[in-house]
Amino acid sequence: MIHAFTKDIPNLINSIANNVKAALIEDIGTGDITAELIPATQQTTATVITREDCIFCGRDWVNEVFRQLDTTVIIEWFVDDGQAVTANTILFSLSGTARSLLTGERTALNFVQTLSGTATTSNDYAQLVAHTSVKLLDTRKTLPGLRDAQKYAVACGGCHNHRIGLYDAFLIKENHIAASGGIANAVATARSIAPSKPVEVEVENLEELDQALLAGADIIMLDNFTLEDMYAAVAINKRKAKLEASGNVTEQTLAAIAATGVDYISLGALTKHCRAVDLSMRIISNSYTQTK
Repeated sequence: MIHAFTKDIPNLINSIANNVKAALIEDIGTGDITAELIPATQQTTATVITREDCIFCGRDWVNEVFRQLDTTVIIEWFVDDGQAVTANTILFSLSGTARSLLTGERTALNFVQTLSGTATTSNDYAQLVAHTSVKLLDTRKTLPGLRDAQKYAVACGGCHNHRIGLYDAFLIKENHIAASGGIANAVATARSIAPSKPVEVEVENLEELDQALLAGADIIMLDNFTLEDMYAAVAINKRKAKLEASGNVTEQTLAAIAATGVDYISLGALTKHCRAVDLSMRIISNSYTQTK
């Protein structure tokens, strides 16, 4: 069951099925020839542990791996998405044919190590501004094919989702503005194309901020603003629009940016700088079933 960490990923369940299908095809190809070394009737129980502290994420991807591979595999869960776990914690156990467990092992663990890494990185950043009201947002700088998965993991880690793709919100940047004939024209055209979609405008200085406010933008992205200009932008804005700080955000600058009073801070690092969590599957018992 998908957790309600985010409600803004409309096709997440389908994405999980598609992620797993593609990953299994990639790994298994014409068949797992190494698994054929093991008797087809051999039954195995195994546990999966984390070798390091992390924020766990990926239950439904593991469930889907074995749903598609072998529905007789039994999974017992000991942790939940979004849960902080310490090194050597048993995450889940698997019971079924040895062939199925070994064939699905790497695909299942690849999803968990990547998504837990994303959730852990997100949590690390979230803790740095936990004393403020700012919301940390992800970006579209995600692993190809794993956009929905990583955005779900970001939410599990305590951060928030920006737009999912190019279809659910406008983000009018420098080149869009130039090609559209200015900020006012770009915003007006966006309203006519999709009146219900949020309109965000990226600005590079306080003059462009004034233009975006006059145009009625819902959200204004302050691109590479100095702290001094961020404070000025917040004062000028007077809560007319939501303000998002972006560009050159690091662990060292994050708290100072949050202190300016912006509503959001977006970080590509949440999804592109994450490090996979070290996991391990251990077989704990084997048995054989009799065939007639």
